[in-house]
Amino acid sequence: MDLIKDIHQMPNKSEAELTVEEKMRVEHIKMHEKHRGHESMHAEMMLILFVTLAVAQLVLVEWKKRHFKSYQFTTLLGMWIIPFGISLKNYWLRFVFLWLLISCITCLVVRKATEEPVKGTTPRLVYKWFYFIYKLSYALGIAGYVMTLLTFFGVNLVFDVKPHIWMDWGILLLFYGLYFGVLGRDVAEICADSMASHIGYYAPGGMPTRTLEPNVCAVCGNKFLISEYEEGVIENVYKLNCGHVFHEFCIRGWCIVGKKQTCPYCKEKVDLTKMFRNPWQRPHVLYGHLLDWLRWLVAWQPLIMFLVQGIIWALGLE
Repeated sequence: MDLIKDIHQMPNKSEAELTVEEKMRVEHIKMHEKHRGHESMHAEMMLILFVTLAVAQLVLVEWKKRHFKSYQFTTLLGMWIIPFGISLKNYWLRFVFLWLLISCITCLVVRKATEEPVKGTTPRLVYKWFYFIYKLSYALGIAGYVMTLLTFFGVNLVFDVKPHIWMDWGILLLFYGLYFGVLGRDVAEICADSMASHIGYYAPGGMPTRTLEPNVCAVCGNKFLISEYEEGVIENVYKLNCGHVFHEFCIRGWCIVGKKQTCPYCKEKVDLTKMFRNPWQRPHVLYGHLLDWLRWLVAWQPLIMFLVQGIIWALGLE
């Protein structure tokens, strides 16, 4: 009754004549009146939300454990399509443009990675593109985090910029870095498996189909030392604990970009702490693990919330 009284005590104005504060107050009062007496219904809705989240989490964990390939593909598809659909619906054209640009180039790279037979230059091309995406996402994430942190300390006032502007840009850069970083790593992992399997020195679920020669890199299939007028790749090499030797760029791409921690030939565990002796390179490995939590937030959380809304609608709750 007090809320209704507040509405009647407001000046007799048309909706167009109301100030912003008065409009917000009217909407707030109407919302309270609409939900008055619905406390039990709201409790049911919260119970449905928590139960659905718990059940969905258990289902996803079991699915990932029992059928990892289908879980990985479905998650990647959700990561790729859902943010684009939401952005298109809300006319977030900046994200739509970047999504289309990166997706088109990535599709061309993936097409080359899945071709049979794999060309000798393809693995390096694939790793270069995804390593570029990886470093770009890392830089955007750090820039967004630093900008958000500086806003909390009031550094924006030195440049006479309002806090919400720096905060919006910081969160935006942080999301771009995390999103495209996760998406790029997942696609790179699929490409790494496909290329190595087609070359024949690596099989995800069994023994290699080809015997690795001493002077050949099992990641790209190129020789380490080549004769005059012979096609190949000459660069630094790296020897793993198992004794197998690879191009340094290839094994770094395999471990960092492709998220592999095993030898591409014999699948023995790779000690990343020995591989990356430079302390500035180790955060890249840690950063790759920190990106994994975003998959649930982007791919599955919208679907779970849509399921919750469907259950609430089916039960006739408001």
